[in-house]
Amino acid sequence: MKNRIEFSRRRFLAKGVETGAGLAAVSGVTFLTHPERVFGANDRVRVAVAGIRGQGFGHIQDWSGEPGVEVAAVCDVDESVISQRLGEMERRGLPKPAVFKDFRKLLEDKSIDAVSIATQNHWHSLMGIWACQAGKDVYVEKPCSHNLWEGRQLVRAAEKYKRAVMHGTQGRSAGGYIEGIRQLSRGLIGEVYMARGLCFKIRDTIGKAKQEAAPAGVDYDLWTGPAPMKPFTKNRFHYNWHWIWDTGNGDMGNQGVHEMDMARWGLGVGLPNKISAIGGHFIFDDDQETPNTLTASFEFNMPDGKRKMLVFEVRHWISNTEAEIGMPGFGAGAQAIPGAAGEASRQQPQAMCGNLYYGSKGYVAMAGYESFKSWLGANHEPGPSKTEGHNRWANFVEVVRSRKMEKLNAPIEEGHISSALVHLANASYRLGRTLHFDPKTEQVIGDEEANKLLRGTYRKPYVVPEVV
Repeated sequence: MKNRIEFSRRRFLAKGVETGAGLAAVSGVTFLTHPERVFGANDRVRVAVAGIRGQGFGHIQDWSGEPGVEVAAVCDVDESVISQRLGEMERRGLPKPAVFKDFRKLLEDKSIDAVSIATQNHWHSLMGIWACQAGKDVYVEKPCSHNLWEGRQLVRAAEKYKRAVMHGTQGRSAGGYIEGIRQLSRGLIGEVYMARGLCFKIRDTIGKAKQEAAPAGVDYDLWTGPAPMKPFTKNRFHYNWHWIWDTGNGDMGNQGVHEMDMARWGLGVGLPNKISAIGGHFIFDDDQETPNTLTASFEFNMPDGKRKMLVFEVRHWISNTEAEIGMPGFGAGAQAIPGAAGEASRQQPQAMCGNLYYGSKGYVAMAGYESFKSWLGANHEPGPSKTEGHNRWANFVEVVRSRKMEKLNAPIEEGHISSALVHLANASYRLGRTLHFDPKTEQVIGDEEANKLLRGTYRKPYVVPEVV
């Protein structure tokens, strides 16, 4: 993959002018990009975090605990969120960062080495591309794109501007998962012909929210960005944006993309040839637009003439367990349910998210971003297993310093492909038909309506550029 090639500093500088600075334009804002920084042993990597209410504050905490890293700036469109997070950073004894409301202004700061993007999904690709154009390395949360087309533009931007762009699928940095993949590739369960991704979470109704004015201190135009401008409601805002098509991708594109990425990795496949998804929004009558129950099947034509299958399931309510996923020590954890008088308590999973791989000699399960287990033979005898966590942050910093792009555990090319499967499944569901896909052109064959849906639309000036 092109983005795994280590480009030399000389080749990078050849793209600029003789002074070592090039010009880039971001939605009407023109600024100087700085030449490739060469890090000394004691130089700190200066990171800016965009979107700091939920996952983004986790980024702040994790970056702050990483040796040789400084959270130098934060960016959010909500003043109350900024105030709250700055207070929490002060209580933790963290240095006060520069503060921005507009991401474009942040990019003008030449002292920032990298940006960490944890905004709504529909901002991910555009911010990532802008950051690449501004000479910043990028850590972008999953999914890296809101539609299939823009994900490819982000991959191209990483290649064109020689940027380290890492996708927020941290399972690829987990020791337990890495060992599980190694065992699969070595034939632990024989020929792996199918993988299943599971995303079962108890998600209650979001109810119905009335139209109202945006909260004081919120720049709703910036928040909306590339999406169509629609009246503010609380169900279009914090977190519940996941369930609105203009801004989110449903649970397959939220929690599910982690499992999609791992399922695809273990199966050893890229983009599919055929996609079919059915589901719906069951039980609740509320503002949610995305399905809360969805089953998607993907078929892959392999170079040796064989086929492989990936099946992905999203469930939103009460569910069973499979292969111990979700139980204590294997997955998202479980809660104790008190027993009746004189009876012991029992464990009930709070979530059942993970992956299953099926082969000719057994099956493997992975869960919790750290663990794999195996069962072998017709009698399901326990086989090799391992639990070891991850440090995706250290991996990213190593590549920012070394410029050895091939060392990224979760390169943006892989993130794009896994996100593309999410978009294809959602498109099949929304159109109500099977899609036949050409992995080389990244186009649905003979279905312009599907291609239009996978291309997306943008509100000016927040337009994702075609990167060539």
